[in-house]
Amino acid sequence: WRSIGLDVSDGPGHSPPSPRQSVRKNLDFEPLSTTALILEDRPANLPAKPAEEAQKHRQQYEEMVAQAKKRELKEAQKRRKQLEDRCKLEESIGNAAQTWNQEILPNWSAMCTSRRVRELWWQGVPPSVRGKVWSLAVGNELNITHELFNICLARAREKWKSMPTAPPTEPETEDASLSLADREASLELIKLDISRTFPHLCIFQQGGPYYDMLHSILGAYTCYRPDVGYVQGMSFIAAVLILNLDTPDAFIAFANLLNKPCQMAFFRVDHSLMLKYFAAFEVFFEENLPKLFVHFKENNLTPDIYLIDWIFTLYSKSLPLDLACRVWDVFCRDGDEFLFRVALGILRLYEDVLTRMDFIHNAQFLTRLPDHISPDQLFSHIHAVHMTSKNRKWGQVLQALQERNSPVLKR
Repeated sequence: WRSIGLDVSDGPGHSPPSPRQSVRKNLDFEPLSTTALILEDRPANLPAKPAEEAQKHRQQYEEMVAQAKKRELKEAQKRRKQLEDRCKLEESIGNAAQTWNQEILPNWSAMCTSRRVRELWWQGVPPSVRGKVWSLAVGNELNITHELFNICLARAREKWKSMPTAPPTEPETEDASLSLADREASLELIKLDISRTFPHLCIFQQGGPYYDMLHSILGAYTCYRPDVGYVQGMSFIAAVLILNLDTPDAFIAFANLLNKPCQMAFFRVDHSLMLKYFAAFEVFFEENLPKLFVHFKENNLTPDIYLIDWIFTLYSKSLPLDLACRVWDVFCRDGDEFLFRVALGILRLYEDVLTRMDFIHNAQFLTRLPDHISPDQLFSHIHAVHMTSKNRKWGQVLQALQERNSPVLKR
């Protein structure tokens, strides 16, 4: 305390402390918010304060300092707690990364399905190994090589060179009968969406460090799958992969992810199959959240209103990025079913709020979720979701719907 000029000694030879010194002596530190507030006696050329007034002012000063001390101690304790939590989190992530690197990844085939690894997976994959884990979990059934990526990218660049410089326009149709050339023309649409991809990060827009990577992956995919072309929402998926993988490996994971049945149904806009996914979702919605299910039915709030955006971008646009990556962790482990389980977890988390809203406010809330969502809180609600209905699991329910023309699918 010597550094701030406080004399805390009161041994022999020292004069009795003034009221101001007594106040300071009883403080653990000098509150910053009162450093400019000094209790002084009146100058000698002015009449002295009456004793009662001086005592009143001294008491007010002491109360102000005490309140400031209490407030600043509370703030300091809060900052200390935040620092301790951050240190614990960093230590936990470091330990987990070591476990993944030294034990799990070298023995992937033998350990990836073990209970211990699944539990670690649920807690979130450390960012330093996330890309590697995602690549292994997604796999490469399409057998895409780095060379194939380079071939597709070269073709995309040639297409871009031959295109007019006029601003791109949205397509009037997504008809499946379009020629391959027309599908590849959707290369130009990519430029529209890149500027809309995580704009707050300012890294994917033109001039940003990841602009070329994102442009490359989306362009290469459009030439790799001209029958699918570019569809709005793909840029968010590619962007998340770029943040965790090198460009060629991100492309391999991207193409394999989009080749999964659910993603292909949505990106190829297979309305019939999309409706079956929605119908399967509603089976588990009613099972898990009957009160909210009835409320949505009464308000004609159908799953497509909020699910399409969530599924199209694998939650990367709808949830905070760190939380979306944790969703991706388990999605890579569990597959499409987890996307719908997350949707039920979100509805469960906000059930009390949603049951009090009408159609408009429900739709607005679900299409723009809160900016701050506690990962642990959301995952506890996801964990509470039961993906069984009448002893049937997600895959069985979906298959049953695909094998028959269910009346619930007709509109």
